[in-house]
Amino acid sequence: MLLLGIDLGTSSIKISVVDSSTNTKIVSTNFPESEAEILSTRVGWAEQDPLTWWCNTKEAIKKANRSGLYNPKDIGAIGIAYQMHGLVVVDKSHTPLRNAIIWCDSRAVQIGNEAFSQLQEQSFLATHLNSPGNFTASKLAWVKQHESAVYEQIHKFMLPGDYLSMCFTGEINSNVSSISEGVLWNFEKNQLSDLLLNHYGIDESLVPHLLPIFSTYGKIRPSVADELGFSSDVVVSFKAGDQPNNALSLNVLEPGEVAATAGTSGVIYAVTDQLVYDHESRVNTFAHVNYQDTNPNLGVLLCINGTGIQNSWLKKITAGRYGYPEINKYAAAVPIGSEGVQILPFGNGAERMLLNKTINAHIENLDFVRHDAAHLWRAAQEGIAFAFRYGMDIMRENGIQPEIIRAGHANLFLSPVFQQSFSGATGVGVELYDNDGSVGAALGAGIGAGVYIDRKEAFSGLKKQRIVEPTEVDLYNELYHTWKKNLEHKLSN
Repeated sequence: MLLLGIDLGTSSIKISVVDSSTNTKIVSTNFPESEAEILSTRVGWAEQDPLTWWCNTKEAIKKANRSGLYNPKDIGAIGIAYQMHGLVVVDKSHTPLRNAIIWCDSRAVQIGNEAFSQLQEQSFLATHLNSPGNFTASKLAWVKQHESAVYEQIHKFMLPGDYLSMCFTGEINSNVSSISEGVLWNFEKNQLSDLLLNHYGIDESLVPHLLPIFSTYGKIRPSVADELGFSSDVVVSFKAGDQPNNALSLNVLEPGEVAATAGTSGVIYAVTDQLVYDHESRVNTFAHVNYQDTNPNLGVLLCINGTGIQNSWLKKITAGRYGYPEINKYAAAVPIGSEGVQILPFGNGAERMLLNKTINAHIENLDFVRHDAAHLWRAAQEGIAFAFRYGMDIMRENGIQPEIIRAGHANLFLSPVFQQSFSGATGVGVELYDNDGSVGAALGAGIGAGVYIDRKEAFSGLKKQRIVEPTEVDLYNELYHTWKKNLEHKLSN
């Protein structure tokens, strides 16, 4: 059987087809080839059209089909990874009522903060492990407050992956891991949060039906099967947010194991079996993909909005004809510390680890005689690495002490400068693997469809490429503390 994995990212849809008999990737592709648009009609807003996600998903699949490397009829199961914390609302005909409010949208911060100040008296943090913050439930509350005509037509709200699954199957459902992203799961009672639903006045009927994380979410609709050349027996058998799924793709499933990504946003994701929460909700805890009543594995997530998006922005503004390989080459020729240039990479909305403050991005200490674009390129990657160090220190305060971090050899981790900066700044070694979210979603589909006996069989093809050991730790530590003082100055103003 062949397995199809889909990664619904902010920039594009990436898909991979995996042969379950060998656990090897046959083909990967993405669509669109240029970065997808983020709609921002007001400061702090970020939206995308769900219908475009669906169209791009089909185009990515058709593009892979045209490779001729497999027979689409041999695909038996689909797994979906998706950008976390988004909100999609549909009416009874399953038509989106508005654009999706995506993960980096900041409009609901105040709503979440006000809810937290009132609900904390009822031990909300201890039971939900997060403040309502800017997560999906708060975004839905924003729609209720500001777009009442839209809210009155809502049949169901969904996470982005739930919407894509609905497009394939016609079924609307979700799971505990996904619902916990919206801060709608009470971990103490192990049930849907009536406390937050009641506070926001949201009827429980709007919540999708919850199924096990690895399960059959529905069989593909005949019209979709015909359009994509699939068998009518294909099922969607796995879906998870991109970070739990990335951890799955790296076989990060047991307490103490840690994964990282550095795409549009940056994430460190640590697995624990303890009800861990940060008292200021600067890092967040969600149900992991192997969460069960009897095995409550959780993922502690540090998210930095402004990472790869800053690298992309600088490339667009300064790089001209150069691609990322050339940028990384010239950045590597600049000494560690970028000869004084420092960058704070926080130009993509409110940052959770900064207590939901929006401080924007800053470039410091430019000298028009000494510095050129290569200094900016290196300073950007070092600034992102320092942001990771800042967040990791918060995780360490909460008992997370990583000895090694696993990451896919992709996005910023393709850059030797970033690899060195990340490992040197955090003081932790990094294992790099040739794997990505779409492959992880495909393997998840195989687990959910019962193709694999266990996860050991599913990840038998996972190969470590190399280990990046921390170097120049003292120098990076000195540079980090200068960078941190600059950040704290911005936060105090």
